[in-house]
Amino acid sequence: MQLSDARILLTGATGGLGQALARQLADAGAHLLVAGRNTPQLAALTNALGAGHSSVCAELSQPEGIAAAAGAAREFGVNLLLNNAGIGGFGLYEEQAWSDIEMLLATNLAAPMRLTHALLPWLKQQPEAAIVNVGSTFGSLPFAGFAAYSATKAGLRGFSQALRRELADTDVAVIHLAPRAIDTPLNSEAVNALNRALKNQSDSTELVARQVVEAIRRGRGESHFGFPERFFAWLNGVAPALIDQGLAGKLATIKQHAGNK
Repeated sequence: MQLSDARILLTGATGGLGQALARQLADAGAHLLVAGRNTPQLAALTNALGAGHSSVCAELSQPEGIAAAAGAAREFGVNLLLNNAGIGGFGLYEEQAWSDIEMLLATNLAAPMRLTHALLPWLKQQPEAAIVNVGSTFGSLPFAGFAAYSATKAGLRGFSQALRRELADTDVAVIHLAPRAIDTPLNSEAVNALNRALKNQSDSTELVARQVVEAIRRGRGESHFGFPERFFAWLNGVAPALIDQGLAGKLATIKQHAGNK
């Protein structure tokens, strides 16, 4: 998809990846409607991006936030919805508060589905349009200590695949992107310590943003970023028992760090 003069609703815009995406998309010539929950941060980001960009403050886990974002998107003339907003959720499933799990489901899965539902009739009217969902490797490689989080990202991947097939006879592309671990201030120290202990690689927000921008340009339906993570995601699809065995050897380390949250 051509990004020059594209009009993009970017959710989660004030997070680490969101800000990097905003800068790079603006540099590519796109016009951005940035969405988030913090009005001062949104204003600062919009000012930094310069003329031709706008913002909407919206809590996307709530129906009124979806309505506000969708209304602003139609007024802005959006033709690309970039569902980037998301939260982490490291911890042993039985020890997580159900309220925290509900927030994971609401933010990572329900919000992009609801926003897509609200904007799909509008997007289908555009000469060229796209829905881009930023998932995670853990959507294809569910990981111990991230059961609820993995469920939300697996659900987002399944939603993206099904919707892409449903919209195959329209001008709306559906793209699902799955980065590996991202080095962002949103990570808890427990997550950072776990990644160090397991020697998991992580990528900078700038690198992931470049990968996302390039994937949007290519228009490919699904992309996984990072090796060997994308290989293990593939392996999990064809031989999950092998992943079960491999992760069993890491379980004690995962539980140790989950207890230090």
